Amino acid sequence: MKIGYDAKRMFHNNTGLGNYSRDLVRIMATYYPDNQYFLYNPKTAKINRLTLTPQMTVRQPDEWLCKKFPALWRSKFITGDLKKDNLDIYHGLSGELPFGIQNTGIKSVVTIHDLIFLRYPELYKPIDRKFYTLKFKYAAKHADQIVAISEQTKQDIIHFFKINPEKIKVIYQGCHQAFKETYSDEFKAAIRQKFNLPYNFILNVGTIEPRKNAFSIVKAIKDTDYKLVIVGRENPYAQEIKTYIAKHNMQNKVYFLKNLSLEELAGLYQMADMFIYPSIFEGFGIPLIEALYSRIPLITNSKGVFPEAAGPAAFYLENVKNPEEIKHKIDEIYQTDTNEHITRGYEFVQKFNDDTIAAQWQNLYQNIIGK
Repeated sequence: MKIGYDAKRMFHNNTGLGNYSRDLVRIMATYYPDNQYFLYNPKTAKINRLTLTPQMTVRQPDEWLCKKFPALWRSKFITGDLKKDNLDIYHGLSGELPFGIQNTGIKSVVTIHDLIFLRYPELYKPIDRKFYTLKFKYAAKHADQIVAISEQTKQDIIHFFKINPEKIKVIYQGCHQAFKETYSDEFKAAIRQKFNLPYNFILNVGTIEPRKNAFSIVKAIKDTDYKLVIVGRENPYAQEIKTYIAKHNMQNKVYFLKNLSLEELAGLYQMADMFIYPSIFEGFGIPLIEALYSRIPLITNSKGVFPEAAGPAAFYLENVKNPEEIKHKIDEIYQTDTNEHITRGYEFVQKFNDDTIAAQWQNLYQNIIGK
Protein backbone atom coordinates (compact mmCIF):
# COMPACT_ATOMS: atom_id res chain seq x y z
CA MET A 1 0.00 0.00 0.00
CA LYS A 2 0.95 3.61 -0.56
CA ILE A 3 -0.08 5.49 2.57
CA GLY A 4 0.18 9.26 2.94
CA TYR A 5 0.27 11.09 6.27
CA ASP A 6 -0.28 14.68 7.29
CA ALA A 7 3.20 15.13 8.78
CA LYS A 8 2.99 18.69 10.13
CA ARG A 9 2.90 17.62 13.79
CA MET A 10 5.49 14.93 13.13
CA PHE A 11 8.14 17.51 12.26
CA HIS A 12 6.95 20.50 14.31
CA ASN A 13 5.52 19.29 17.66
CA ASN A 14 7.65 18.01 20.55
CA THR A 15 4.84 16.32 22.50
CA GLY A 16 1.21 15.23 22.17
CA LEU A 17 0.20 15.11 18.52
CA GLY A 18 3.84 15.02 17.46
CA ASN A 19 4.55 11.89 19.51
CA TYR A 20 1.36 10.25 18.25
CA SER A 21 2.31 10.94 14.62
CA ARG A 22 5.90 9.78 14.94
CA ASP A 23 5.03 6.64 16.88
CA LEU A 24 2.35 5.58 14.40
CA VAL A 25 4.60 5.94 11.36
CA ARG A 26 7.51 4.32 13.21
CA ILE A 27 5.58 1.20 14.21
CA MET A 28 3.94 0.86 10.79
CA ALA A 29 7.31 0.99 9.02
CA THR A 30 8.71 -1.50 11.55
CA TYR A 31 5.98 -4.11 11.33
CA TYR A 32 4.80 -3.54 7.74
CA PRO A 33 7.93 -2.62 5.74
CA ASP A 34 6.32 -3.58 2.42
CA ASN A 35 4.12 -0.47 2.54
CA GLN A 36 5.32 2.89 1.26
CA TYR A 37 4.87 5.84 3.63
CA PHE A 38 4.64 9.39 2.27
CA LEU A 39 5.09 12.13 4.88
CA TYR A 40 3.63 15.48 3.79
CA ASN A 41 5.43 18.25 5.68
CA PRO A 42 4.36 21.82 4.82
CA LYS A 43 7.67 23.50 5.73
CA THR A 44 11.24 22.87 6.88
CA ALA A 45 11.29 20.55 9.88
CA LYS A 46 11.94 22.01 13.33
CA ILE A 47 12.08 18.61 15.05
CA ASN A 48 14.01 15.54 13.92
CA ARG A 49 12.83 12.83 16.30
CA LEU A 50 11.73 10.41 13.60
CA THR A 51 14.38 8.14 12.12
CA LEU A 52 13.56 7.94 8.43
CA THR A 53 13.70 4.51 6.79
CA PRO A 54 13.85 3.55 3.10
CA GLN A 55 10.07 3.02 3.16
CA MET A 56 9.48 6.69 4.07
CA THR A 57 9.41 9.59 1.62
CA VAL A 58 9.11 13.19 2.83
CA ARG A 59 7.14 15.53 0.58
CA GLN A 60 7.09 19.32 0.77
CA PRO A 61 5.38 21.91 -1.45
CA ASP A 62 7.34 22.70 -4.61
CA GLU A 63 5.30 25.51 -6.19
CA TRP A 64 6.20 29.05 -5.11
CA LEU A 65 2.67 29.91 -3.89
CA CYS A 66 2.51 26.81 -1.67
CA LYS A 67 6.03 27.41 -0.36
CA LYS A 68 5.04 30.96 0.55
CA PHE A 69 1.74 29.85 2.13
CA PRO A 70 2.37 26.35 3.50
CA ALA A 71 -0.91 26.29 5.47
CA LEU A 72 -2.79 26.77 2.20
CA TRP A 73 -0.92 23.83 0.67
CA ARG A 74 -1.70 21.60 3.65
CA SER A 75 -5.39 22.49 3.75
CA LYS A 76 -6.15 22.56 0.01
CA PHE A 77 -3.53 22.30 -2.75
CA ILE A 78 -1.86 19.22 -1.31
CA THR A 79 -4.54 17.14 -3.05
CA GLY A 80 -2.71 17.54 -6.38
CA ASP A 81 0.45 16.08 -4.85
CA LEU A 82 -1.49 13.20 -3.30
CA LYS A 83 -2.79 12.26 -6.76
CA LYS A 84 0.68 12.56 -8.31
CA ASP A 85 1.99 10.11 -5.73
CA ASN A 86 -0.85 7.72 -6.59
CA LEU A 87 -1.71 7.07 -2.94
CA ASP A 88 -4.04 4.30 -1.86
CA ILE A 89 -4.97 6.12 1.33
CA TYR A 90 -4.36 9.45 3.07
CA HIS A 91 -4.40 9.75 6.85
CA GLY A 92 -5.04 13.02 8.65
CA LEU A 93 -3.34 12.47 11.99
CA SER A 94 -4.74 15.44 13.92
CA GLY A 95 -8.42 15.90 13.14
CA GLU A 96 -7.97 17.47 9.72
CA LEU A 97 -8.24 16.51 6.05
CA PRO A 98 -7.52 18.76 3.05
CA PHE A 99 -10.55 20.34 1.43
CA GLY A 100 -11.49 18.42 -1.71
CA ILE A 101 -10.01 15.10 -0.58
CA GLN A 102 -13.30 13.40 -1.45
CA ASN A 103 -12.83 14.34 -5.13
CA THR A 104 -9.39 12.77 -5.56
CA GLY A 105 -10.40 9.11 -5.65
CA ILE A 106 -8.04 8.52 -2.71
CA LYS A 107 -9.48 6.87 0.38
CA SER A 108 -9.07 8.84 3.60
CA VAL A 109 -8.83 8.31 7.34
CA VAL A 110 -8.87 10.96 10.05
CA THR A 111 -7.78 10.51 13.66
CA ILE A 112 -9.71 12.64 16.14
CA HIS A 113 -8.01 12.87 19.52
CA ASP A 114 -10.56 14.88 21.47
CA LEU A 115 -13.28 17.53 21.19
CA ILE A 116 -12.28 19.46 24.29
CA PHE A 117 -12.91 22.75 22.48
CA LEU A 118 -16.60 21.79 22.34
CA ARG A 119 -16.86 20.09 25.72
CA TYR A 120 -15.06 22.93 27.54
CA PRO A 121 -15.56 25.96 25.27
CA GLU A 122 -14.54 28.39 28.01
CA LEU A 123 -10.94 27.20 27.63
CA TYR A 124 -10.72 28.44 24.04
CA LYS A 125 -11.06 31.73 22.19
CA PRO A 126 -14.30 31.97 20.14
CA ILE A 127 -12.39 32.28 16.85
CA ASP A 128 -10.36 29.16 17.67
CA ARG A 129 -13.49 27.17 18.52
CA LYS A 130 -15.11 28.19 15.25
CA PHE A 131 -12.00 27.29 13.25
CA TYR A 132 -11.54 23.90 14.94
CA THR A 133 -15.22 23.04 14.58
CA LEU A 134 -15.17 23.82 10.85
CA LYS A 135 -12.10 21.67 10.19
CA PHE A 136 -13.10 18.74 12.39
CA LYS A 137 -16.69 18.58 11.11
CA TYR A 138 -15.47 18.65 7.52
CA ALA A 139 -12.99 15.84 8.16
CA ALA A 140 -15.56 13.75 10.03
CA LYS A 141 -18.08 14.15 7.21
CA HIS A 142 -15.77 13.40 4.29
CA ALA A 143 -13.39 10.77 5.71
CA ASP A 144 -14.02 7.18 4.68
CA GLN A 145 -13.15 6.19 8.24
CA ILE A 146 -12.89 8.09 11.51
CA VAL A 147 -10.55 6.76 14.18
CA ALA A 148 -11.02 7.89 17.79
CA ILE A 149 -8.18 7.35 20.24
CA SER A 150 -10.61 6.28 22.99
CA GLU A 151 -14.21 5.26 23.58
CA GLN A 152 -14.65 8.61 25.34
CA THR A 153 -13.67 10.49 22.18
CA LYS A 154 -15.89 8.24 20.05
CA GLN A 155 -18.91 9.13 22.19
CA ASP A 156 -18.04 12.83 21.91
CA ILE A 157 -17.85 12.60 18.10
CA ILE A 158 -21.27 10.93 18.02
CA HIS A 159 -22.72 13.51 20.41
CA PHE A 160 -21.33 16.72 18.93
CA PHE A 161 -21.17 15.84 15.21
CA LYS A 162 -24.09 13.36 14.96
CA ILE A 163 -21.90 10.82 13.16
CA ASN A 164 -23.04 7.23 12.62
CA PRO A 165 -21.19 5.11 15.22
CA GLU A 166 -20.39 2.51 12.54
CA LYS A 167 -18.13 5.04 10.82
CA ILE A 168 -15.97 5.41 13.94
CA LYS A 169 -13.40 2.89 15.10
CA VAL A 170 -11.37 3.11 18.30
CA ILE A 171 -7.64 2.42 18.01
CA TYR A 172 -5.62 3.31 21.07
CA GLN A 173 -2.24 4.99 20.96
CA GLY A 174 0.85 3.54 22.49
CA CYS A 175 4.00 5.27 23.65
CA HIS A 176 7.61 5.54 22.64
CA GLN A 177 9.98 2.63 23.15
CA ALA A 178 12.04 4.81 25.50
CA PHE A 179 9.43 4.30 28.25
CA LYS A 180 9.67 0.52 27.94
CA GLU A 181 13.42 0.36 28.57
CA THR A 182 15.06 -0.20 31.97
CA TYR A 183 17.55 2.50 32.90
CA SER A 184 20.68 1.97 34.97
CA ASP A 185 21.22 3.40 38.42
CA GLU A 186 24.10 5.41 36.96
CA PHE A 187 21.87 7.00 34.34
CA LYS A 188 19.23 7.88 36.92
CA ALA A 189 21.86 9.28 39.26
CA ALA A 190 23.05 11.55 36.45
CA ILE A 191 19.48 12.82 35.98
CA ARG A 192 19.17 13.46 39.71
CA GLN A 193 22.41 15.42 39.73
CA LYS A 194 21.65 17.36 36.53
CA PHE A 195 18.31 18.66 37.83
CA ASN A 196 19.20 18.70 41.54
CA LEU A 197 16.32 16.39 42.46
CA PRO A 198 15.47 14.74 45.80
CA TYR A 199 15.62 10.96 46.23
CA ASN A 200 11.89 10.60 46.88
CA PHE A 201 9.34 12.49 44.83
CA ILE A 202 5.89 12.44 43.25
CA LEU A 203 5.81 12.99 39.47
CA ASN A 204 3.36 14.91 37.28
CA VAL A 205 3.83 15.24 33.50
CA GLY A 206 1.84 17.41 31.09
CA THR A 207 1.40 20.96 29.87
CA ILE A 208 1.03 23.20 32.93
CA GLU A 209 -2.46 24.55 32.20
CA PRO A 210 -5.75 24.71 34.15
CA ARG A 211 -7.26 21.57 32.57
CA LYS A 212 -4.30 19.46 33.71
CA ASN A 213 -4.90 20.69 37.29
CA ALA A 214 -1.36 20.54 38.71
CA PHE A 215 -2.29 23.33 41.14
CA SER A 216 -4.44 20.90 43.14
CA ILE A 217 -1.41 18.64 43.70
CA VAL A 218 0.65 21.56 45.00
CA LYS A 219 -2.15 22.50 47.42
CA ALA A 220 -2.40 18.87 48.53
CA ILE A 221 1.24 18.66 49.63
CA LYS A 222 1.38 22.12 51.29
CA ASP A 223 1.45 20.83 54.87
CA THR A 224 3.43 17.65 54.19
CA ASP A 225 7.05 16.67 53.64
CA TYR A 226 6.28 15.31 50.16
CA LYS A 227 8.28 16.51 47.15
CA LEU A 228 6.71 17.08 43.73
CA VAL A 229 8.34 17.21 40.28
CA ILE A 230 6.24 18.82 37.54
CA VAL A 231 7.38 18.32 33.94
CA GLY A 232 5.85 20.26 31.09
CA ARG A 233 5.56 23.38 29.01
CA GLU A 234 4.44 26.33 31.08
CA ASN A 235 1.63 28.80 30.38
CA PRO A 236 0.35 31.67 32.61
CA TYR A 237 -1.30 29.12 34.92
CA ALA A 238 2.19 27.99 35.95
CA GLN A 239 2.90 31.45 37.31
CA GLU A 240 -0.20 31.23 39.53
CA ILE A 241 1.21 28.03 40.97
CA LYS A 242 4.64 29.58 41.51
CA THR A 243 3.08 32.57 43.28
CA TYR A 244 1.28 30.17 45.63
CA ILE A 245 4.51 28.24 46.21
CA ALA A 246 6.38 31.43 47.13
CA LYS A 247 3.58 32.60 49.44
CA HIS A 248 3.67 29.32 51.38
CA ASN A 249 7.47 28.86 51.33
CA MET A 250 7.27 25.65 49.30
CA GLN A 251 10.26 26.31 47.03
CA ASN A 252 12.07 23.26 48.43
CA LYS A 253 9.06 21.02 47.75
CA VAL A 254 8.16 21.65 44.11
CA TYR A 255 10.50 21.30 41.11
CA PHE A 256 9.60 22.49 37.59
CA LEU A 257 11.38 20.79 34.67
CA LYS A 258 11.09 21.14 30.91
CA ASN A 259 12.95 20.31 27.70
CA LEU A 260 14.03 16.86 28.85
CA SER A 261 15.07 14.27 26.29
CA LEU A 262 12.76 11.27 25.92
CA GLU A 263 15.33 9.10 27.69
CA GLU A 264 15.64 11.55 30.57
CA LEU A 265 11.87 11.72 30.94
CA ALA A 266 11.59 7.94 30.87
CA GLY A 267 14.32 7.65 33.49
CA LEU A 268 12.52 10.22 35.61
CA TYR A 269 9.36 8.09 35.60
CA GLN A 270 11.34 5.12 36.88
CA MET A 271 12.87 7.25 39.65
CA ALA A 272 9.50 8.51 40.95
CA ASP A 273 7.68 7.08 43.96
CA MET A 274 4.38 7.49 42.12
CA PHE A 275 2.74 9.30 39.23
CA ILE A 276 -0.23 11.62 39.68
CA TYR A 277 -2.43 12.87 36.85
CA PRO A 278 -5.46 14.76 38.20
CA SER A 279 -6.50 16.12 34.80
CA ILE A 280 -10.10 17.25 34.46
CA PHE A 281 -10.57 15.88 30.93
CA GLU A 282 -8.48 14.22 28.20
CA GLY A 283 -9.02 12.49 24.90
CA PHE A 284 -6.77 9.71 26.15
CA GLY A 285 -3.91 10.55 28.56
CA ILE A 286 -0.64 9.15 27.23
CA PRO A 287 1.34 9.94 30.44
CA LEU A 288 -0.77 7.29 32.17
CA ILE A 289 0.50 4.69 29.70
CA GLU A 290 4.05 5.89 30.19
CA ALA A 291 3.68 5.47 33.97
CA LEU A 292 2.25 1.97 33.63
CA TYR A 293 5.15 0.88 31.42
CA SER A 294 7.49 2.45 33.99
CA ARG A 295 6.02 0.22 36.72
CA ILE A 296 5.10 2.87 39.25
CA PRO A 297 1.77 3.33 41.07
CA LEU A 298 -0.47 6.07 39.72
CA ILE A 299 -3.30 8.32 40.84
CA THR A 300 -5.82 9.75 38.38
CA ASN A 301 -9.39 10.82 37.71
CA SER A 302 -12.12 8.19 38.19
CA LYS A 303 -14.29 9.75 35.48
CA GLY A 304 -14.16 10.08 31.70
CA VAL A 305 -11.41 8.39 29.73
CA PHE A 306 -9.02 7.86 32.63
CA PRO A 307 -10.10 4.35 33.75
CA GLU A 308 -10.01 3.36 30.08
CA ALA A 309 -6.33 4.35 29.88
CA ALA A 310 -5.14 3.61 33.44
CA GLY A 311 -6.80 0.24 33.96
CA PRO A 312 -8.11 -1.59 37.01
CA ALA A 313 -5.14 -1.16 39.36
CA ALA A 314 -4.81 2.63 39.49
CA PHE A 315 -5.73 4.72 42.53
CA TYR A 316 -8.73 6.84 41.55
CA LEU A 317 -9.96 10.28 42.65
CA GLU A 318 -13.66 11.11 42.79
CA ASN A 319 -12.96 14.86 42.86
CA VAL A 320 -9.67 15.88 41.25
CA LYS A 321 -10.10 19.46 42.47
CA ASN A 322 -10.11 18.41 46.13
CA PRO A 323 -6.60 18.73 47.62
CA GLU A 324 -7.58 16.75 50.73
CA GLU A 325 -8.64 13.76 48.65
CA ILE A 326 -5.42 13.96 46.63
CA LYS A 327 -3.37 14.06 49.85
CA HIS A 328 -5.26 11.04 51.16
CA LYS A 329 -4.45 9.04 48.01
CA ILE A 330 -0.78 10.01 48.19
CA ASP A 331 -0.73 8.94 51.85
CA GLU A 332 -2.39 5.66 50.91
CA ILE A 333 0.27 4.82 48.33
CA TYR A 334 3.13 5.66 50.69
CA GLN A 335 1.53 3.46 53.36
CA THR A 336 0.58 0.53 51.09
CA ASP A 337 2.51 -2.30 49.47
CA THR A 338 1.75 -1.40 45.85
CA ASN A 339 3.53 -4.33 44.18
CA GLU A 340 0.24 -5.98 43.19
CA HIS A 341 -1.07 -2.70 41.73
CA ILE A 342 2.12 -2.27 39.71
CA THR A 343 2.01 -5.85 38.41
CA ARG A 344 -1.64 -5.62 37.38
CA GLY A 345 -1.03 -2.23 35.77
CA TYR A 346 1.88 -3.59 33.76
CA GLU A 347 -0.23 -6.54 32.59
CA PHE A 348 -3.02 -4.16 31.57
CA VAL A 349 -0.75 -1.85 29.55
CA GLN A 350 0.35 -4.66 27.22
CA LYS A 351 -2.80 -3.96 25.17
CA PHE A 352 -1.03 -0.79 24.01
CA ASN A 353 2.03 -2.60 22.64
CA ASP A 354 3.37 -1.58 19.23
CA ASP A 355 2.66 -4.85 17.43
CA THR A 356 -0.98 -4.87 18.54
CA ILE A 357 -1.60 -1.28 17.47
CA ALA A 358 0.25 -1.67 14.15
CA ALA A 359 -1.85 -4.74 13.26
CA GLN A 360 -5.05 -2.82 13.95
CA TRP A 361 -3.96 0.00 11.63
CA GLN A 362 -2.83 -2.36 8.86
CA ASN A 363 -6.17 -4.18 8.97
CA LEU A 364 -8.08 -0.91 8.93
CA TYR A 365 -6.16 0.46 5.93
CA GLN A 366 -6.62 -2.79 4.02
CA ASN A 367 -10.33 -2.90 4.76
CA ILE A 368 -10.82 0.69 3.59
CA ILE A 369 -9.16 0.14 0.21
CA GLY A 370 -10.76 -3.27 -0.19
CA LYS A 371 -7.66 -5.46 0.01
